[in-house]
Amino acid sequence: MIPFSDQELAEAIANYMPGVEEYVKSHDGTMRFLGVKDSVGYVELGGTCSGCSMSTATTKMVIQKRLRELLHPELTMESIFPGEESKLPQDLVQA
Repeated sequence: MIPFSDQELAEAIANYMPGVEEYVKSHDGTMRFLGVKDSVGYVELGGTCSGCSMSTATTKMVIQKRLRELLHPELTMESIFPGEESKLPQDLVQA
């Protein structure tokens, strides 16, 4: 169990996101941190990442991996594409 509240995680993820998104930007993609719910962080991938079949791999193997190194080894990250906001959990905690 992650010993941080969703609010604490949201603030920490938002703080580290500029450094983490460098990889996405290097592929002409965009990334926007949306918030946290039950220790799961959510990002929106756009630009060239929108609809890309490798977006899940980018989320797990780049974004999640780096944030786990920086914040907590059990942190989970999920991604959505622009227009899929209805897939987000209710009461998402934002930084």
